[in-house]
Amino acid sequence: MPNNVGRVISVRGSVVDIVFTQRLPPIRTVLKTGADSLILIEVFSQLDTQRVRGIALTPTQGLARGMVVHDSGAPLQAPVGKAILSRMFDVFGQAIDQQPQPTDIMWRSVHNLPPALSERATKTEVFETGIKVIDVLMPLERGGKAGLFGGAGVGKTVLLTEMIHNMVGQHDGVSIFCGIGERCREGEELHREMKAAGVLDNMVMVFGQMNEPPGARFRVGHAALTMAEYFRDDEHRDVLLLIDNIFRFIQAGMEVSGLMGQMPARLGYQPTMGTELSQLEERIANTGSGAITSIQAVYVPADDFTDPAAVHTFSHLSASIVLSRKRASEGLYPAIDPLQSSSKMATPGVIGKRHYDLAQRIRSTLAHYAELKDIIAMLGMEQLSPEDRNVVGRARRLERFLTQPFFTTEQFTSMPGKLVSLNDALDGCERILQDEFKDYPETALYMIGAIDEAKKKDVKNEGDAEVAGSVNDATKPLNTGEAQDANHPDDA
Repeated sequence: MPNNVGRVISVRGSVVDIVFTQRLPPIRTVLKTGADSLILIEVFSQLDTQRVRGIALTPTQGLARGMVVHDSGAPLQAPVGKAILSRMFDVFGQAIDQQPQPTDIMWRSVHNLPPALSERATKTEVFETGIKVIDVLMPLERGGKAGLFGGAGVGKTVLLTEMIHNMVGQHDGVSIFCGIGERCREGEELHREMKAAGVLDNMVMVFGQMNEPPGARFRVGHAALTMAEYFRDDEHRDVLLLIDNIFRFIQAGMEVSGLMGQMPARLGYQPTMGTELSQLEERIANTGSGAITSIQAVYVPADDFTDPAAVHTFSHLSASIVLSRKRASEGLYPAIDPLQSSSKMATPGVIGKRHYDLAQRIRSTLAHYAELKDIIAMLGMEQLSPEDRNVVGRARRLERFLTQPFFTTEQFTSMPGKLVSLNDALDGCERILQDEFKDYPETALYMIGAIDEAKKKDVKNEGDAEVAGSVNDATKPLNTGEAQDANHPDDA
């Protein structure tokens, strides 16, 4: 309550102990102190009948023993309402886009329970992204959770921004972008790009950047979810929730846990990691009134997929898109590993028999090629049987066809972005598997949209002996500017 006053008895970095003689504030209550009450502290534990321990959500410079602390009587709150659309907020609901604070808004607690099982919708529907390799091999679920897994610098944020570009334009509902512990530059660039694309009117951005204290980074995901729940439950609209990066949420929880003096579990993670992640992820759900579809980037420390953070996140997702450093080094973008990635939607009952059978044939071809790579490296292509050589040719053409130029990277590659429908992507893969493009050079299939572009590309390059020559020409460069095409089978 506002008249409940306490005093600071110790400050250790972001950890603040406070004594209350009147009434002990409940856990998760926000306390205000400092000049103009600008230092905000969230109660994390009650030490005894008069003392609480909290984590500061703002920097604690200037905080000292004996300073007065006011109990706000409420947990952390987030703004909701139509007025928050096209705006950018921090974890406290303050506008950070250099525009005045919106007025026609309501405030709601960031701590809500997931919808009950009886309220959840059970229908299953595919969510098209316009990115060939995702739509064909690991289709996303409308109202599901998809994760983009990868180490540093393999293209998680680029893939996420491309999905925003492709989907926000054709997505009727609201999009909410939540930046957890990411670079400030990325937030500013995204805001500028979305404004230029004209899709900011149906978008909200919430940021807790890496220069902010762990408490703020730990709560920004909850704030974004509260906004998403308002549009789903009150406005009955579908919501696209984009999170970059869910690992930073786990990392912020680890820092908070360490500050609170809890004994760490495996590899230094907090003992409550599973519970904290579940409380966030389970709120992302479909109900009768609307759906929250979530796409989350997941940083994988040191490319180790057995890391507890990656393992716990995998268990919540309906689709896992794994990015591979090896494919990135070969210039195959998006650098998605089709054999490690998976989707619960890839069943005949959901995507149809033709799509399912085709996806299985593609995986089988790529897996066979992966097995043959060791033989090729040791003995060369000449030692393979004719059938195996055909498999290698098909697999390499499929790999190149499943690359795609992105709209968000046009300024770097000078290649116009392509949006490819699911039917065009399936048609292209089917024709490659039927050996229709057996006599075309592999580079004709690289970085194109629909499969018919390969014919135009080959006609354009017909006069060039290097390009129109044999498929096994080892000197042929990719048109990415990579030093040497990693596409000669002998190099595999």
